[in-house]
Amino acid sequence: MRSNLRSPRPSPVSRLLAIGSAIVGMVAVLVAPQAAEAAAADTSIYPVQSIYPLSTDYRLTVNGRGVPVQKYAGYNGYQSYDIAQFAMGDGDATLAVTKSNNTNIGAYSISPRKLGIAGSVSGPTLTFTVHDNAYLIVKVDGRPDLVIAIDPGENNRPPSSGAGIFNVRNAPYSVQPGSGYATTAFQQALNDAAAWGSANGRQGVVYVPPGVYAVGNLYLRSDLALYLEQGAVLRYTGERANYTTHWHKDSQNRDVTWFISTRYSSDNISIYGRGVIDGNGAAALQPGNLAVNLLTPIYTDGFTLDGVTFRESSSWAIMPARSSNMIFRNLKIFNRFGMGENDGIDVMESSNVTVSNAIGIGHDDPFSTKTWDDTVDLFREVPGDPRPLSGVSFEDLMSWTFCYGLKVGQGVIQNQDSVTFRRAVVYDAAVGMGVHHKYGSATASRIRFEDVDVERLSYSNDGNRTWLVLWTGDTHGVGPVRGVTVTNARIRDAGTTPGRINGKPGAPITGVTLDRVYMPGGSAPATSLGQMNITNLSDYGPVTITG
Repeated sequence: MRSNLRSPRPSPVSRLLAIGSAIVGMVAVLVAPQAAEAAAADTSIYPVQSIYPLSTDYRLTVNGRGVPVQKYAGYNGYQSYDIAQFAMGDGDATLAVTKSNNTNIGAYSISPRKLGIAGSVSGPTLTFTVHDNAYLIVKVDGRPDLVIAIDPGENNRPPSSGAGIFNVRNAPYSVQPGSGYATTAFQQALNDAAAWGSANGRQGVVYVPPGVYAVGNLYLRSDLALYLEQGAVLRYTGERANYTTHWHKDSQNRDVTWFISTRYSSDNISIYGRGVIDGNGAAALQPGNLAVNLLTPIYTDGFTLDGVTFRESSSWAIMPARSSNMIFRNLKIFNRFGMGENDGIDVMESSNVTVSNAIGIGHDDPFSTKTWDDTVDLFREVPGDPRPLSGVSFEDLMSWTFCYGLKVGQGVIQNQDSVTFRRAVVYDAAVGMGVHHKYGSATASRIRFEDVDVERLSYSNDGNRTWLVLWTGDTHGVGPVRGVTVTNARIRDAGTTPGRINGKPGAPITGVTLDRVYMPGGSAPATSLGQMNITNLSDYGPVTITG
């Protein structure tokens, strides 16, 4: 039925205005930039100190600006990789990676693959665009992998002087970069800043300008912030006379020192900035064989680390121990391959800990949790009682290692409960993710691996080269594993050995859920353990498979 209502006829003036508006709109469309073309992001390119050799394989630009590329050799003949670092704000960053010998690029890859970053090749140059900060690894032909660490823009930089700011270059500290030790002046600045913070109800800030500073052991007290400006490097030397031996690592028959640590019973401590804490491992192990833990927040509460780069630790790099309420974000750990037992961050006997937006590279496990007792080498000289571990989250990770990409264990001498790995990429490893209950008789429970992408499994560890390992050992007793969930996992490489779920008599592995696990080449989730290549099974409870 046709309506008898008619729209009123527009007046001539109205029709002219409408026509004019349409013309203006068409012109605006023609001259306006396309919506997909976002403005170029502001970038901040980190200066590289001369102690770090430059790459012989790559040149890099971002939005037309040159970015220094560092060459990072392996240890004892192991493979090397190159490193480039900068920060970007809102907008797009167009990166151009060029082979230094100017030969044409053949094959290339850009990880994380899940980001779907497409590149274009013109002769020796690979060009691609990113829309947000990310930690990337680029592989070109047979060249070393190029790690491009793109941080978010730095929006919390303090002033270099003023009330509550203790600049180590200013009087009375007057520290100068160079080969001479600056330990006494640095420690005095740290003490003064902490005292000011406690007196004023907020953190005092120690400001470290660019330069390479050789320092001995440094200790952080309550109400203190340590800020490392871009280009600032705190460097360990390994000269035994300048360091305290904090523990002895039995497995390597080697003494170990804590380079930077918190005082016991401290709180409200921060380390931030875009500087570097350097373990100098390859050089430091030669004269004195004194290994180093780069950062040991121990018996502390309310600790934050943001933006700092850690490199070349000769033992576990970062060891949060018997502490609570801790945040580690925008974290880069660049360790050498071939230098064994150089884990990235091992969260130990602590609670309410978050590690987010982090890349960990090294021979041993980049991201793990552990619990011990007071007879284990690490804690023999440490007062206080062992603690359980609970409420630990690792989020938005990139992991590259010869061992486990993501791991609970080996020590489970005290209970470990509620540990989550979320939105993680395993670039390469021996084991993608796992629980290795090797030491102790306590319980590991409520372990979750969520949104994990396993790209490669090129190595072997304890005979394992597979995407999932859940197993219990028999050292210092045996203990159960209860409630392990793997959800929404993309397995691009299943490895060469079977996945395993191996408990022990009296200590089974129970409550395993495998939800939406996509095996190589599969467009639908696997529906059986066989399809997932998990066939090494013993002393385990029912496994629930969903998807």
